[in-house]
Amino acid sequence: MERPDEILELLHEIRDISREHLDEYKAAAQRSIELQQKAVARAENIGRIYRIALIVSAVLIVGIIILIIYLMSFLRR
Repeated sequence: MERPDEILELLHEIRDISREHLDEYKAAAQRSIELQQKAVARAENIGRIYRIALIVSAVLIVGIIILIIYLMSFLRR
């Protein structure tokens, strides 16, 4: 049978390895949270850019339609 010292040493090794795994898990979870926060920030920025592009496009289309109507009325005279 194993000596109590050997058993204690094995238990300490198991404890130390478990702590290392827990620390690695915490680091991986923290990194995952940081990446998710960056992804959310990027998605918000893309949404803002999309809205701006949509507004600018709408203004240009309205401007072109007004210009076409003006030119058609000018050519009818």
